[in-house]
Amino acid sequence: MDFEAWEPFYEQIRNDFGFSRASDEAVAADLDRRLGGVRIADAELRAILRGNEVTVAGNGPNVRAEIKDSRGVLVTADEATSVALERGLLPAILVTDLDGNVSEQVKANAEGTIAVIHGHGDNGPAVREWAPRFSGRTIATTQSRPSGGLRNYGGFTDGDRAVFLADHFGAARIHLVGFDFENPNEKDRDQRTKQRKLDWAYVLLASLARDDLEL
Repeated sequence: MDFEAWEPFYEQIRNDFGFSRASDEAVAADLDRRLGGVRIADAELRAILRGNEVTVAGNGPNVRAEIKDSRGVLVTADEATSVALERGLLPAILVTDLDGNVSEQVKANAEGTIAVIHGHGDNGPAVREWAPRFSGRTIATTQSRPSGGLRNYGGFTDGDRAVFLADHFGAARIHLVGFDFENPNEKDRDQRTKQRKLDWAYVLLASLARDDLEL
């Protein structure tokens, strides 16, 4: 999804949650400056995803039971990365806004997983602490208009951004595991806000109009 198609969704989300576009852009720019590792071009993601079956593992409470059903290229969102590593699975790509067990995301990146790392107005401290620690292949993303080395493939939460990524680069089929749009993970302190984010994730994934997404 290009930014012109994404921007109307972004503005609705920003207004719903009261996000500051200036803050989103400032943190994303800081991420662009600080992110370690080797920044890669879109062509590397396209080579991995285009025409392939892709499993996107979300961070829902059901991920531990469902990740065993992964097939094809594995893309993990946030703490689903930790679950994959526990199961002896190294994701091809991880998508994170530096929440959860970030040290394991850094480890996966060092072992070969491409880390797609997101900057937004609320995760500035995490960007400053963790972004420089990544040593493998990396990409920096923003939810606002991309500039510099930043990218924006669409999506809002880690899980749906991972799906948008797979869709953007031409995955032939996308298989979802660990997605639960009605039950926030117990670790989320503000359950009401998390549920609103899950509602938006559902709406955004439905907008892709892919027959292979079981929502």
